[in-house]
Amino acid sequence: MASAPPDPQLVDQMRGLVDRAIQRNIKGLEYFASPSPAVGATPKDLLLSRGTLNLSHYRPLADEIYRVPILLVMATTNRGYILDMVPGQSFVEFLLRQGFDVYMVDWNPPRADEKHLRLEDYVLDFLPECIARVQADSGESDITLMGYCFGGVLSLLYSALHTDGPVKNLVTFTTPIDFTQMPLFQAWSDERHFDVDRLVDTLGNIPPDLIFTAFDMLRPAARLAGNIRLWDHMWNDEFVKSYRMFDRWATDALPLAGEYFRQTTKDLMWKNGLYNRDLQVGGRTVDIGKIKVPMLHVVAEHDHIVPYEASKPLVQMIGSTDKEEVVLKGGHISLVAGANAVRRLWPRLDLWLQERST
Repeated sequence: MASAPPDPQLVDQMRGLVDRAIQRNIKGLEYFASPSPAVGATPKDLLLSRGTLNLSHYRPLADEIYRVPILLVMATTNRGYILDMVPGQSFVEFLLRQGFDVYMVDWNPPRADEKHLRLEDYVLDFLPECIARVQADSGESDITLMGYCFGGVLSLLYSALHTDGPVKNLVTFTTPIDFTQMPLFQAWSDERHFDVDRLVDTLGNIPPDLIFTAFDMLRPAARLAGNIRLWDHMWNDEFVKSYRMFDRWATDALPLAGEYFRQTTKDLMWKNGLYNRDLQVGGRTVDIGKIKVPMLHVVAEHDHIVPYEASKPLVQMIGSTDKEEVVLKGGHISLVAGANAVRRLWPRLDLWLQERST
């Protein structure tokens, strides 16, 4: 008896699987041979470069510009291009097209002779100098200070110690305030076992590999799972491009100045000084309850680096009457960059800034 003809739908499915497997292998070879996508390409001018500090001004992309400039403050552990990925997925580009005047504080690896940098240097030297340069360049006395992750902590410290201005608005993303609610970091830095003095005295600056490994260990299986997803989607050019951009940023960790690391470990992780309102910076006590300017705090529902519980007390502790917490779906990175950020965060932030930037 003659066999029944094959099911056309099954044949199409098998053909699709074979074609995809062939494309996956071809793309896999291209992956290793091709350079990473270019990031941070929005045109800008470097206004200030001093050791670990960079201050840049992005060139406007709109005919009419809001009066109050925005100063982005990046986390000290990572490069600022997470906020300026490729066209169409760049937070900086979005702000510029909406008519905002955008500046960014970004960081270089601290030099060996910068191992003595402390919070005082960042909060009472670097940020004031950058703000003064923004004021001179823009011709405006007011600024909107916008900090990402630990850049948000630095922005809080500056704002609490400069309550007479020039900060007009304060925006923080994924910013911790109660460091007891970061359980894995607490376990790794437990002062009964973690000799931070010996580490800093031996190494000087803290190597980027140590910083990257600490973040990577928060989700030990994530890198393996990510590689599997990459292989499964190797045929998809858009997926591969996005994966390479975010993976490049995640692994591009910066070293930290030794004294800065020692100080943040002892005063924030161990003593929880920011939450307890007894943190000392340059001999001055930091009380974020003294901050009275309009404040927006944006947190990610699934942030594995700064859990929501670590950020939750912030808005309640701020002394402003105009203050708001926004909790959005996403993680530590996808909150501000990528397709989810384009849909969820960027339009909402735009509306908040419009009302307070004239």
